[in-house]
Amino acid sequence: MASATESASYQLASETQDKNYNVPLAALTILFFMWGFLTCLNDILIPHLKSVFSLSYTQAMLVQFCFFGAYFVVSMPAGHLVKKIGFKKGIVSGLIIAGIGCLMFYPAASLRYYPLFLGALFVLAAGITILQVSANPYVTALGPQATASSRLTMTQAFNSLGTTVAPYFGATLILSAAVLGAEQLAALSPAELDSHRAQEAAAVQLPYVGLALTLFALACIFAWFKLPAITPEETVVHGGDNDTIWHHPHLIMGAIAIFLYVGAEVAIGSLLVNYFALPEVGNMPEATAAEYITYYWGGAMVGRFIGAAVMQKLKPQYVLAFNATACVILLAVTMMTDGNIALWSVLAVGLFNSIMFPTIFALAITGLGRLTSNGAGLICLSIVGGAIVPLMQGMLADGIGLQISFILPLVCYIYIAVYGLKGSQPR
Repeated sequence: MASATESASYQLASETQDKNYNVPLAALTILFFMWGFLTCLNDILIPHLKSVFSLSYTQAMLVQFCFFGAYFVVSMPAGHLVKKIGFKKGIVSGLIIAGIGCLMFYPAASLRYYPLFLGALFVLAAGITILQVSANPYVTALGPQATASSRLTMTQAFNSLGTTVAPYFGATLILSAAVLGAEQLAALSPAELDSHRAQEAAAVQLPYVGLALTLFALACIFAWFKLPAITPEETVVHGGDNDTIWHHPHLIMGAIAIFLYVGAEVAIGSLLVNYFALPEVGNMPEATAAEYITYYWGGAMVGRFIGAAVMQKLKPQYVLAFNATACVILLAVTMMTDGNIALWSVLAVGLFNSIMFPTIFALAITGLGRLTSNGAGLICLSIVGGAIVPLMQGMLADGIGLQISFILPLVCYIYIAVYGLKGSQPR
């Protein structure tokens, strides 16, 4: 059990740094924006690479499998790393590694080698994983525990701003390059088709090199910037020497909830472009469909600003259960309808996704004390759901049809609703 001296010293440090909280929180919103932007670009890469390499849905979903698989591989080591070097150096390290991943897109496009694209995505995601393990618990430590969910939801709103902007960026600079219909492609000679594929592949080079330079610049800025000196060890509230993360059921159930939430959110976003291209839903070209993804992620951004205010008044677990139930209803509607109803009901899921990640995260690490960094590592490890669930939905889409495959994320949201009502209380 933490001593009274340890607890008091942390409270005193918090009080003396309180006047500085607004500045570091504002700086951290940039990180949330950037990793949201980079993550959402996968929704553009999937249909783009599906076209370049003539992939099935299952093969195309390997983009998300490799990206979110990095969370599974890197999260626990990242938790130990951040515990050793602190939040600030963890942020700088994550930015540098993510920048290296972005640079790897250039040779991948030049060689037109799909496995190299997947490798670049893995490195990029490894950097983002370290950022998440560093920044998320840091935000919860910058203020009272009672408003941690609200505070993290607010910063996550800027993550959603990144995911809202990214589809326009990707549609303009990636999907709009040399778009040809199926009949036009069929009319090309083998040499012309190869040249066209090369042009499509090269469309990712300039955007990702620009992103790499931006990440390196941010690494320099955060290396220079003075953040409040809160380290993982200072967030001690309780927890004896024999305590482990496995002694906290609300954390374990929260990790499962994160697995299912991220998997459902990513699976839906990844398939929207192809879903809206279906004749019975939107019957629109990919570049146009990509712009509609903005409404999905934009809804999440709006919902997070609303949720940050609502959770100042209402218990976050009840808000979580309500939003998850709304997602279940909306997915049932999109599966049973067509046209605009099917289109807008699935887009509306984004609005109710809004508060889920930060709320589950904050609920899951409540009361962990000195185990907070390890708990954050476990939760970020659970983001591997973004690798598994989309791949499973891709298999369902290949087997039973794209529209019916939304039954999988529907089941995920049922569990999240149950977690909000029953599983989120520390025991």
